[in-house]
Amino acid sequence: MTKEKISYSDAVAEIEIILEKIEEGSLDVDALAEKVSRVTDLLKICRERLHLTEAQIDKILGES
Repeated sequence: MTKEKISYSDAVAEIEIILEKIEEGSLDVDALAEKVSRVTDLLKICRERLHLTEAQIDKILGES
């Protein structure tokens, strides 16, 4: 996966849209596999952003 420039909020919004489509059952098997892969990538992006933010907060609090 290449590092994608997407905000945390945009990633979460895209995940929600994909989940709605999955819940509707409107995707064929090929599209479903593609969307599940996309959600996996978006979750990785979100997780990385959360860890980075946590590290920044820990650093700030440690400097106080």
